[in-house]
Amino acid sequence: MTTEQRVVECYKNWDKAIENNDIEAMSRYMSDDWVCVGSTGITPKASFLESICSGDLQHTEMSSDFTKVKVYNDAAVVVGRGVSAGTYNGQSFNLYEWSTSMFVLAGNDWICVLTMLTPANNEDA
Repeated sequence: MTTEQRVVECYKNWDKAIENNDIEAMSRYMSDDWVCVGSTGITPKASFLESICSGDLQHTEMSSDFTKVKVYNDAAVVVGRGVSAGTYNGQSFNLYEWSTSMFVLAGNDWICVLTMLTPANNEDA
């Protein structure tokens, strides 16, 4: 398996953990100082996981229809596009978005240190 394939596999496994609301599995793919940057600001790992643990945020889908990875030694950038769906504070959401995630090699594992989200159009490619 190439390094690029290992990173993509990690990215897809992380998506599956999020879709399953599996906090323990999610956490394994995130650095302690991971943050998500989105339209509402910066969300640190602890806040993200707490929102899932409390039930405020629950995912029902986390899928990609486009994934591209570029590896730079012990770092990798993954650009993905897909659906993030579920409920937040009791309100349903279904977002089609681009994500850019920065991964670093920690021992033998790739972990994400930063994710940036932005809305996508169905025509984007």
